[in-house]
Amino acid sequence: MKLLKDLTRGPAAQEAVNWLAAQYARLAHLTGRPRALHPEHRDAAHAMAGGAAIYAFWHARLPLMWAFPGVDRERTHVLISAHRDGRLIARVMERLGLHVVTGSKSKGGAQALLGMIRLLRRGACIGITPDGPRGPRMRVQEGTIALARAAGVPILPITFSARKAKYFKSWDRLQMPLPFSEGVYVFGAPIVVPRDAPDMEPYRLALEESLNAITAEADRAMGHDPVPPGEPGEVKGAKA
Repeated sequence: MKLLKDLTRGPAAQEAVNWLAAQYARLAHLTGRPRALHPEHRDAAHAMAGGAAIYAFWHARLPLMWAFPGVDRERTHVLISAHRDGRLIARVMERLGLHVVTGSKSKGGAQALLGMIRLLRRGACIGITPDGPRGPRMRVQEGTIALARAAGVPILPITFSARKAKYFKSWDRLQMPLPFSEGVYVFGAPIVVPRDAPDMEPYRLALEESLNAITAEADRAMGHDPVPPGEPGEVKGAKA
């Protein structure tokens, strides 16, 4: 295993892995049969703030979130961690036609926040996994709410589930859709955080409850038992 990890650390090997991952994502999307539930929420979010919005989805549903119905990949940017795993994901997202903003709490967070505020104010959309990059799973961190309040744009909760999928024993319980599978995107009602909101906790909790509710709805629609949220303090690297 150590030899395999060492071999895949080289630039050429990483590019090959990135290319394969992007091709797999395209294959799963092109051969899938996705449908959308509650698209009126997506349309409502896009009707606010000149079309700018924050797309919020759980880290475990990242693989096909780049292709949800109605996404404009030309003006959509995705926040990705600056750490090694994040850099790999960033290259895949770029290959799929999205723009990438790099940063996290521990590395480049302030710079990334300012950059995202500027993008949103110019009419871009930002994709964020509010439980990433380390967890706890399916628990919203406050940064997404702070960004929405500062930029004055709505948050659109989104999720995805596939009938045929592989679940990984990772911290986020990643769902990897399989090709030729039925799938469903589910949109939640937009969440607007007033610029003068004195307390972000009600909005943080509202986003968390919405994402968990629509993810459970999507999983049940595809015949899966919903994945439970992680316990507070449970982060990446903890044993499953």
